[in-house]
Amino acid sequence: MEVENSNQIMNNELIPMEDTQPLDSEMQLDILEPQPNHIELPPNNAEQQPTKRRKKKSIVWEHFTIETVGAGCRRACCKQCKQSFAYSTGSKVAGTSHLKRHIAKGTCPVVLRNQEKNQLSPYSAPSKMSSFSDTPKRRYRTASVPLISFDADRCRHEIARMIIMHDYPLHMVEHPGFVAFVQNLQPRFDMVSFNTVQGDCVATYLREKQSIQKVIEGMPGRICLTLDLWSSSRTIGYMFVSGQFIDSDWKMHRKLLNVIMEPYPESDTAFSHSVAACLSDWSMDGKLFSVTINQPLSDASVDNLRALLSVKNPLVLDGQLLVGNCLARSLSSIVQDALASVEGIVKKVRDSVKKSSLCLDTSDPDYKDAPSVEDWKQIEILCTYLKPLFDTANLLTTAATPTTNTFFHEAWKIQLELARAAASEDPFVSSLTKFMQEKFDKYWKSCCFILAIAVVMDPRFKMKLVEFSFSKIYGEEAASYVKVVDDGIHELFLEYVALPLPLTPAYAEEANGASIKPEDPQGMGISGNGLGLTDFDVYIMETTSQLAKSELDQYLEESLLPRVHEFDVIGWWKLNRMKYPTLSKMARDILSIPVCTVPATSVFDTVRKEMDSYRCSLRPETVEALICAKDWLQSENVETALPVVKMEAPI
Repeated sequence: MEVENSNQIMNNELIPMEDTQPLDSEMQLDILEPQPNHIELPPNNAEQQPTKRRKKKSIVWEHFTIETVGAGCRRACCKQCKQSFAYSTGSKVAGTSHLKRHIAKGTCPVVLRNQEKNQLSPYSAPSKMSSFSDTPKRRYRTASVPLISFDADRCRHEIARMIIMHDYPLHMVEHPGFVAFVQNLQPRFDMVSFNTVQGDCVATYLREKQSIQKVIEGMPGRICLTLDLWSSSRTIGYMFVSGQFIDSDWKMHRKLLNVIMEPYPESDTAFSHSVAACLSDWSMDGKLFSVTINQPLSDASVDNLRALLSVKNPLVLDGQLLVGNCLARSLSSIVQDALASVEGIVKKVRDSVKKSSLCLDTSDPDYKDAPSVEDWKQIEILCTYLKPLFDTANLLTTAATPTTNTFFHEAWKIQLELARAAASEDPFVSSLTKFMQEKFDKYWKSCCFILAIAVVMDPRFKMKLVEFSFSKIYGEEAASYVKVVDDGIHELFLEYVALPLPLTPAYAEEANGASIKPEDPQGMGISGNGLGLTDFDVYIMETTSQLAKSELDQYLEESLLPRVHEFDVIGWWKLNRMKYPTLSKMARDILSIPVCTVPATSVFDTVRKEMDSYRCSLRPETVEALICAKDWLQSENVETALPVVKMEAPI
């Protein structure tokens, strides 16, 4: 009988819990710790104290004491609120799970009040008390979450990024509500001031700028700039200068480079000043290829820009690579004017849609202005001629930046269709499309040359599409326009042969892949980059010009490639760069010329951008830092790689 009682007591010690909650690791240690081999049974005396037990190791006993309340009955008493809980009755032990829940789950009123007074941060090292708040662990072992120490500098960095990414005002760090929130979130963080967070945002901008600078320094070709002038509630303007280029991996990049405050935005020098400031800031003298602007300029402004192109981009078509109008702005202006010309009819349709019926003239006696059959006919004609403009604008909203050749197809078809419609015998069609054709003709004349040389760089079309489209548009005069394009592209190619390009790492790598550089073991400085060999350079140009010219002619004379729907023209030139070493460099620059000055999200905007009054109150350097850093942070993880060309390189 004693042995049975002994086994029974041992079993009760080994399985003390009646609670069905999962056991945590400390409880398992308490329960599974080996018991002494010899157990003395208490005599049959009700007044006898229970057998002395082993020392308790669970941290729950830091918050509870054990009190004897009767014969063989002990209870656990909370040190905080003095409540008592069952612990043992005779040989039966209640365990500690219910005691832990009392502390961790907020049922202890004293602990709950203390937690409200002293909020713990996720960055703070948890105390022993915090272990109670975790969900009870399963019996199997799981990976532990590492503790993160509080880092004030990291917090400041994240506040700066938050303000930049979401256009929050810098003064928000001094707003009482935000200050109270941060203090409750992390009392150890010393809240920053306006001046401090302004410096942190500028520091973030400078760090990101160093990364962009390295990409530009390694740029193998040239850069194309776009200028987008924003107005403001004051008399000043802000010039957004973006750069578009193709890197050494033949991937297209578009980066916002500068936001320059122009005190006199209407002056003839505003645009040329911004271009010069950008080139100086990024050390890009000699790397400029083209400039695209967002509005018509005065003749003096255009002359200033062309002169700047000629100086900063010597020998490249004498400053002709100036795209006079942003495509998105031009299309938007035409559409607004077209809608305004039939404003009354458009209003009828919109009112009908608002009333959720198109037959309200019979069902609603108070509605007398429903569109007539003739109205619907005119709306249909309007949509017919607006649809090509919408489709073209849609190309500007794609995730991947489209290459320049894409827009020649759209532009020449719009030019042709509007010209035909303007000559229509239908008076409504003629009156509607005549002014549309006049406005688009201005865009066509300013951008036709650049779009044409871009499509020549598409091996699916080359000069053939230029000849075909010009014959449709210009009729008998087409030959003279085709000659302008043909002469221009040959002149540009010869200038690429003669123009000494900066020896960036990308060009050096390509040069090493094509030929072996001669050694100069004597250190006499007889390399091609040495001094005193100007005459030799001229000789090389004269003797190789005919050979280099034949590289372009060879490309133009080869058969056209099949017209597949999704064709990566930049990828094709990458695969064929060894066959066309000079022409591929020219193609890389031409195909990166932007036709639009605004980002994809602003293509369908109908009003000019205006800088808000809050940012106008900041220093110009701070405005530039906030806006440029946002552009860089947003794009650093979404750089779109061009698709791989499914085509073998020529042998």
